[in-house]
Amino acid sequence: MAESEDWIKYMTGRFVTYVDTPRDIRRETKKAAKAVQEPWLTRWFGMGPMGMMLWMRGIWRDRR
Repeated sequence: MAESEDWIKYMTGRFVTYVDTPRDIRRETKKAAKAVQEPWLTRWFGMGPMGMMLWMRGIWRDRR
C-alpha cells in the first residue's frame, strides 16, 4: 500500500511541475534533448552497422 502511495505522490509531483513550467521552456528542453540524442542506427544496433556503413562509403568513393 505504501508503494502505491509513493508512486501517486511522485506522479502528482511530476505532473504539477510539468503544468507549472511555461510551454516555451518545455519546447526548448525537448529540442535540446533531441539534439543530444545519438543517431538511430547507433542507438538501435550499436557501432557495428555504423562501422560497416562507413567502410562501404569508403569503398564506393574509391570506385569513383
